[in-house]
Amino acid sequence: MRLESKVGIITGSASGIGRGIALAMAKEGAHIAIVDINEEKGQETLKEINHYTEGTLFIKDISYEENIKAVVEAVTDKFGRLDILVNNAHASKQALFTETTLEMFDLSFGTGFYPTFNFMKAAYPELKKTQGKVINFASGAGINGQPTQASYAAAKEAIRGITRVAANEWGPDDINVNIISPIASTEGVETWSKHSPELYEQMINSIPLRRLGDTESDIGRTAVFLASEDSDYITGQTFMVDGGTTKIY
Repeated sequence: MRLESKVGIITGSASGIGRGIALAMAKEGAHIAIVDINEEKGQETLKEINHYTEGTLFIKDISYEENIKAVVEAVTDKFGRLDILVNNAHASKQALFTETTLEMFDLSFGTGFYPTFNFMKAAYPELKKTQGKVINFASGAGINGQPTQASYAAAKEAIRGITRVAANEWGPDDINVNIISPIASTEGVETWSKHSPELYEQMINSIPLRRLGDTESDIGRTAVFLASEDSDYITGQTFMVDGGTTKIY
């Protein structure tokens, strides 16, 4: 029970990587606030979480700052504290660089970068009280410059930038701010693998460990580490939880 009685907000946690993190943290005793726009999936995940701890669900569009402030206020009113913030939610569209539009940048920054920034600002006073932890998300698409991912890569690298700034500014407050850059088996990847099996095999073979990460046991457990006291002396870092695909120094 490494996170016993701690309280965490996890965005995009109705399914996929966010759900894996929510379950991993719930099994370690954390109370979890699921924030998502998919009510059906959100209710399913909440039911699973409640087997282990107390959870709550917010069906909110976090592209609006007022919704973010409302979530932080409601969570602290309900549980009396906030210890963990996981900014996982992000939507984007792929296109070749010359076909990428400003609307695609608006989508990527509006669902990924700006919500991460606004949640961090809104949560800061509460995290300062608890000497809390922030976990943001990057991507190999940004670090390596993956083709067709201009808007997504830009937003993810922007998130890495503000994470390092916050790590420096909030270090004196004993708030740790780190990043996970994952490769994981999600519902979307599974659907893609059925439609493009050859490309899927190429991707698997490009991963040194020759498998995709599990959302709970691989990505979720890394998030548990970063949310626990075991990571108290780590901040401003990018953790490549991708089977060895990308090495950064």
